[in-house]
Amino acid sequence: MNNKIVLECEEGMERPAWADRLASFAELVLEGTDKRNWDLSILLCRDPFIADLNREYRKIDGPTDVLSFEQGDEYVDDAGDTWFSAGDIVISVDSLMSNAREFGVTPDEELKRLVIHGILHLSGMDHSTNSPDEEMLVLQESLLLSFSGTEVYEQ
Repeated sequence: MNNKIVLECEEGMERPAWADRLASFAELVLEGTDKRNWDLSILLCRDPFIADLNREYRKIDGPTDVLSFEQGDEYVDDAGDTWFSAGDIVISVDSLMSNAREFGVTPDEELKRLVIHGILHLSGMDHSTNSPDEEMLVLQESLLLSFSGTEVYEQ
């Protein structure tokens, strides 16, 4: 493993059985996008938690599916290795399930999409609309397709 990924859950939320597979999937995405020595965290939460973050940091009322908080600093560890502190990805499991129903996709596909989306934002990419023609979203769907054989979410 060339990256450090910490996966946590909102306080009081039970850790899903698929959480370790999610961290492994994030590692695959980082490797697939040539990211090495990245240090990032993923927080799984419920809609009220992410709604508070959305209101505080984006001035938007209501929940969203994924938020990325880019840090972008480098640090050297005790072994002398340089790491890129990428930041944090916050995913609402409630919105994940709602999106899957709304868009007619499996929770597994939607979860992978949200992780990829978060990593692309931490990579410095952005989009001004949700148009599928946006460069970031085209890359997101291409990456998602390349990982179609990898299962993360299980109930």
